[in-house]
Amino acid sequence: MKTKIMILLGFVLMIGLLVGCTSEEDSTNAETDESHTQNEEADLSNETIDTLKVDFVPSRDPEEIVTITEPLKGLLIEELSHLGYDVSTIEINVGTTYEAVGEALSAGTTDVGLIPGGTYVLYDDGAEVILTATRAALSNDSNNPKEWNDNKPTEGLEDEQATYYRSLIIAGPSEKGQELADKVNNGEELTWEDLSDASWAVQSTSSSAGYIYPTLWLQDKFEKGMTDLDNAVQSNGYGDAFAKLASQQVDIVVTYADARRDNEDIWTDDFARSASIWDETNVIGVTQPIYNDTVSVSKSSEVITPELTAALQEAFINIAQTDEGKEVISVYSHEGYQNATAADYDGERDAQEFLRGLNN
Repeated sequence: MKTKIMILLGFVLMIGLLVGCTSEEDSTNAETDESHTQNEEADLSNETIDTLKVDFVPSRDPEEIVTITEPLKGLLIEELSHLGYDVSTIEINVGTTYEAVGEALSAGTTDVGLIPGGTYVLYDDGAEVILTATRAALSNDSNNPKEWNDNKPTEGLEDEQATYYRSLIIAGPSEKGQELADKVNNGEELTWEDLSDASWAVQSTSSSAGYIYPTLWLQDKFEKGMTDLDNAVQSNGYGDAFAKLASQQVDIVVTYADARRDNEDIWTDDFARSASIWDETNVIGVTQPIYNDTVSVSKSSEVITPELTAALQEAFINIAQTDEGKEVISVYSHEGYQNATAADYDGERDAQEFLRGLNN
């Protein structure tokens, strides 16, 4: 009898174990199925964008910009996926001119543009600014050109960011360029005749550092503008301007304040100069501060929405905090981004209005 009871108890225990295992397995499967369902729902909740187009202005050699910014495609796709957008393709293009990028934003043929403040203001009917770039502050921020020459080379400050920069009027190694530099370094004032006799390399009319603010400098000093110069030629980007300066095709370039840092190696390696860019160039003029470059979006784009705009703001800010992202945005000497509003560029609008009146 005792044996039968033991057998019966064992049988009951075995049934209990089997039921427990089955319940545990069913629970695990249910959790797995629920997890898969949640992941699928998360993926399905993302909005899909086939193509997002990003344009850059040609402030450096276009091929160089394309090469340096190639990783931006993957970085943007990854960041936007975390922010609710699955983007299949990021297209990166470099406009032929600053105006070409502004026109593309206005027409909606590109979605995002990394453009200077001057270009944004010129095309703000069709473009909306969403971010302002921050840059490393420079070791020199003087209004006096001689101080830039006495304290060469100009260096970046790792522990200080700036929301503005300056344009510099720089004389090169030509005989005329050296003559102008000598006057400035001897504490003499330049005359309008000094400058009008020189040959200049300038950028397109919407370039803040390459045209607008140097024009304001000329107006302030001499009540003249770029259009009053007899020997001013438009360059295809700052790299082209420095090539002309190195070959002595021009005596003066107008450029952003840290451009010589960007062209330091090219000056001797590609342009075959025997002395450094710091030895052969001198600052002869310094403009008022210029608010930094923008990330702007198209008001006519078929994909840009307020929600995507907010995601792009966060994505660019996040990308700028990564090592790979810093490499990408260094193409324009950007080091970070902060949210921007149209009102931030009211000073630039005043400059544009002044220039329109000057040219009419």
